[in-house]
Amino acid sequence: MQYDTIIIGAGLSGLAAGIRLAYYDQKVCLLERHTTIGGLNSFYRLRHRDYDVGLHAVTNYAEKGDRSKPLNKLLRQLRLSWDDFALCPQIESSVVFPDCTLRMTNDFELLRSQVADHFPAQADGFNRLVQSIDEFDPFAETGGYQSAREHVRKYLSDPLLENMLFCPILFYSSATPNDLDLRQFVIIFRSILQEGFSRPYEGIRRILRVLVKKFRGEGGELKLRSGVKQILHKNGTAYGVELDSGEILEGQRILSSAGLVETQRLCDQTFVDETESTGDISFVESISSLDCSPADLGHHGTVVFFSNQTDFRYERPPTPVDLRSGIICSPNNYQFDEPLAENKINITALADHGYWLNLDDEDAYRAAKQESCRAIIENAVKIVPDFRDHIVDQDVFTPRTIKKFTGHLNGAVYGSPTKQLAGTTPLDQLYLCGTDQGFLGIIGAMLSGISMANAHCLS
Repeated sequence: MQYDTIIIGAGLSGLAAGIRLAYYDQKVCLLERHTTIGGLNSFYRLRHRDYDVGLHAVTNYAEKGDRSKPLNKLLRQLRLSWDDFALCPQIESSVVFPDCTLRMTNDFELLRSQVADHFPAQADGFNRLVQSIDEFDPFAETGGYQSAREHVRKYLSDPLLENMLFCPILFYSSATPNDLDLRQFVIIFRSILQEGFSRPYEGIRRILRVLVKKFRGEGGELKLRSGVKQILHKNGTAYGVELDSGEILEGQRILSSAGLVETQRLCDQTFVDETESTGDISFVESISSLDCSPADLGHHGTVVFFSNQTDFRYERPPTPVDLRSGIICSPNNYQFDEPLAENKINITALADHGYWLNLDDEDAYRAAKQESCRAIIENAVKIVPDFRDHIVDQDVFTPRTIKKFTGHLNGAVYGSPTKQLAGTTPLDQLYLCGTDQGFLGIIGAMLSGISMANAHCLS
């Protein structure tokens, strides 16, 4: 079968790229190894309850009609309306460290005032930092890696404030321990601190349903249970794929959201040093179903980023899960018109992927999941009201789960620390989109698919 473009991976990036190309009458085939779409940003039903995976919040919130914001630019590119996603803004989130809490909403001025109140000597520096972020172009392809930490220290001298700002940004974006590239920092600072969080009432299933309907409506072909065994190439040019089934599909170009190192392995080529380019950051997350809403227990926060120590560490921990920090998220705590039918609290912690991926005994694996779930919840209820007596069901995902559903080596949520902003590879007609191209988050992933489709498949 001959296609204009073959896309590997039906996550948000692949779906957005597929819609863009199909709209312009390309013959597009979107391949997904699993029986469902979305990668880690997906959903499932377990014991008669619905669970979202990967989605704490949609970043880059924008009001309807604000045409300058990334969200609305994305919707225009996909020929979707603001109402298709029907995003509801957060109530309030926070960053909680010992003896200091910074509150934030989708109005950035609250965070600015919080910094001025808690760190008055840093207020001018913070405002100058924000100005530098507003003036920075993170999409310029010139220049190599720049440390975001070094940039921030030009403006801020208080290590506590620095760590409190980096805590949510690293947790929601970074494949690099304790730091990230300045371009990524600027993108995520804007998307979560300046623009803010939102969520569809139906969660990620709403977004995925809209994207699949649009892709198929434009004539795109979606193949589930169609894992790619290898990318075919000759004389330095990619020309097709062989599926796990042995079927051969040919295309004028290949767009891969599998990841940099993972795509390299599919080609049996050496693009980059795997030791340096394989991601090391992964997580364990517990999802607790409650018999009451979190608000009934006095918890109204949307997302709480916390650290139990002022010296915040974002790195592969020496223990199965890291109890020094984490994320507490409640899908219920958004400005919905009516309460959600189910009540949930998610707790996320950094994890040692080596420990989880080497647990071959299933009984040992299940026991480790239960113990880690207990530990991270016990840690979380030091920050939020104790909800343990109200838990009616639970599930846990680990680096092993992440590796299974994303294909990312080490279960690395944010892929490789080596990003390919241009999306090119050493093979002609083979391009990257998604996490390892460099745009992160729900909106970032879709923008990555669109921008790579525009640059390499429509030009």
